[in-house]
Amino acid sequence: MSVEIRVPQLPESVADATLVAWRRQPGETVSRDENLADLETDKVVLEVPAPVAGVLQSVRIAPGTSVKSGELLAVIEVGAAVAAATTAATAAAAATPAALATAATATPAAAPTAEAAPAATQAPKLGPAAQRVAEELGLPQATIAAAAKGGRVSKSDLVSAAGAAPATAPAAAKPAPAARGAVSAAGVPAAVRGARAERRVPMSRLRQRIAERLVQAQSTQALLTTFNEVDLTKVNELRNRHKDAFEKQHGVKLGFMSFFVKASIEGLRRFPLVNAAVEGNEIVYHEYFDIGVAVSTERGLMVPVLRDADALDFAGVERGIASYAQRAREGTIALEDLTGGTFSITNGGVFGSLLSTPIVNAPQSAILGMHKTQLRPMVMDGEVVARPMMYLALSYDHRIIDGKEAVQFLVTVKDCLEDPGRILLGV
Repeated sequence: MSVEIRVPQLPESVADATLVAWRRQPGETVSRDENLADLETDKVVLEVPAPVAGVLQSVRIAPGTSVKSGELLAVIEVGAAVAAATTAATAAAAATPAALATAATATPAAAPTAEAAPAATQAPKLGPAAQRVAEELGLPQATIAAAAKGGRVSKSDLVSAAGAAPATAPAAAKPAPAARGAVSAAGVPAAVRGARAERRVPMSRLRQRIAERLVQAQSTQALLTTFNEVDLTKVNELRNRHKDAFEKQHGVKLGFMSFFVKASIEGLRRFPLVNAAVEGNEIVYHEYFDIGVAVSTERGLMVPVLRDADALDFAGVERGIASYAQRAREGTIALEDLTGGTFSITNGGVFGSLLSTPIVNAPQSAILGMHKTQLRPMVMDGEVVARPMMYLALSYDHRIIDGKEAVQFLVTVKDCLEDPGRILLGV
């Protein structure tokens, strides 16, 4: 009996998806609920599970093709897997003692290969992004296995492994030496020119969507950025004093982001325009606080949204961020988790950024940029002391937010972080 595999129902806001890769090829055995293919939308990668066990009879769509809900992808032959297993079992049972004895007296050189075979069958797990990198770079299985950490291979692991792998090209493939002194018009020796290479790959759906939204924000909004700096001494002291008890009681680490989320909510309460949005000729005031927190993944930047963040305590904020970050990096985050939001926070400091001007996540009207914390000399009570300082940046839509409101919002965030008690007391 044949079973058709079709594109699952896509979310209402998603018109189509791109078939990124097939995880099984025609003729291969598949298990029930095993992932057969990856579908990439504008924001997430969806898996296509096998509804039954059997053998993949045929695939109808090539990788790189756009597909829509309900479109036929492949056909599975049910029962073929059982027949194949029965055939294999019969062949194994037919092996005579004489045949086994012959195998046992094989040459010693074959023994290491036989021992290494089971390990080779333990194929490392590759996510969608890592799989594409492996295919693009043409990495052998040995290189992929060497890059595995804990059984799973990331995109960065493969890139590092590819860079560390020894060159295997034959000597004949090397460019011929250039004549002495031969240079191009740009002054580059011919031998060096011959060694240069290019590689073209299509932009992922997510990268295309990110590019589209960023260009849209810059072309439709009057973007401006204001800066300030914050002394994180009190936040550091509070975290160091309570982080162990916090983690023991709530099961999650006490990070910096919960302080920034809470401080931002206090600023949004005082200056509602920063939490508003422009729709046509109207200003939409959001009387709720759905805070987007930017997360960097192998596929690109994602901004999952903490719904009603004002109703969450510090532990709830930290748990929500940790859960979203894990699911975003594993590719299991839902499209609904990435939609909406009234205000966003991005932290370039984790990558070492000292200062930047973040772009607003349209149709929102503002975004807060965090940066690297550095010990800097500051004058306190007439004395120069070292303080953990961070630059803050607020990019905003100047069509509805004036400079006065933007600056006062940022000062409110600064005040709440320099005296965290203000967050609890609302002062």
